[in-house]
Amino acid sequence: MQSKLYRLLLTAALVGTAAACSPIVEARGNKPLPEHLAEIKPGRFTKSDVVALIGTPATVGPFSGDHWYYVSSTFETFAFFKPEEVERQVVVIDFDKTGTVTGLRKLTLADGKQVDMAPGETHTAGKDLTVLEQLLGNVGRFNAGGTTGAPGGPGGP
Repeated sequence: MQSKLYRLLLTAALVGTAAACSPIVEARGNKPLPEHLAEIKPGRFTKSDVVALIGTPATVGPFSGDHWYYVSSTFETFAFFKPEEVERQVVVIDFDKTGTVTGLRKLTLADGKQVDMAPGETHTAGKDLTVLEQLLGNVGRFNAGGTTGAPGGPGGP
């Protein structure tokens, strides 16, 4: 009796351990169905036709709006490790000035390129102040009425 209980507990522990090691798969984004993409014909589909068929794009080209991007990714997470992107699909639909489809391209994870951030800083206009200068700079700028004493403003000269 005790050996059967021991085997049952051991089996349950092994099954639990194996289940804990299986990855968590998570899909993100808008992945249009292949059969819907096959329906999109250059010269015959317009922007409104594309929206009706596969929905709105994840992003639109920043300058003319003539390029629509549908982005989807699949991530796997093992136990406590950082999620890893295992699949990516970017569908790019190009339009002419009249809003008619001129082309459709599919890009994958292999088409992506790592872009390094620029090491410098972007300086802004103005003066760099220390914390003490910032605190002391506000002394006398406020009154008890809740309005600032800024020249030309309410409560100011």
